[in-house]
Amino acid sequence: MSNDVIEQLYASFARLDHAGMAACYAPDATFSDPVFRDLRGPQVPAMWRMLCARAGDLRVTCSDVRVENDRGSARWQADYTFAKTKRPVHNVIEATFVLKDGKIVAHRDRFDLWRWTRMALGAPGVLFGWSPPMQNKVRAEAMKGLELFMKRHHL
Repeated sequence: MSNDVIEQLYASFARLDHAGMAACYAPDATFSDPVFRDLRGPQVPAMWRMLCARAGDLRVTCSDVRVENDRGSARWQADYTFAKTKRPVHNVIEATFVLKDGKIVAHRDRFDLWRWTRMALGAPGVLFGWSPPMQNKVRAEAMKGLELFMKRHHL
């Protein structure tokens, strides 16, 4: 397989083109990262659509895209202002993929959630961002936001 679908995913994200991103995934795809755990099917493109809609000053860069057989990987970075706190975030993410028939069927992003909370939340993130209660609160708020977004947009 080629790198095309992974490169298309991040090129679309850089343009805030959620439809282009959705086209990269199989209908029953899965996604997981430290915040959005175990998304399935329609939740995956809905998450990207929500993130694109809220993006503001987002800058996405991607490098080190590799594909071998049905597995892929990439390193990508996102720079943006976290809307709730107006704090700048520079997130460095390692992504892995399972591919089938030119589509992404599984996508997993890895990044340091404590590092993210320190940037996005400031003092509360520095003091408590390492703790399971704080990390679970971040996850719960993100999932609640996704569920509300899907409901509002009939997704």
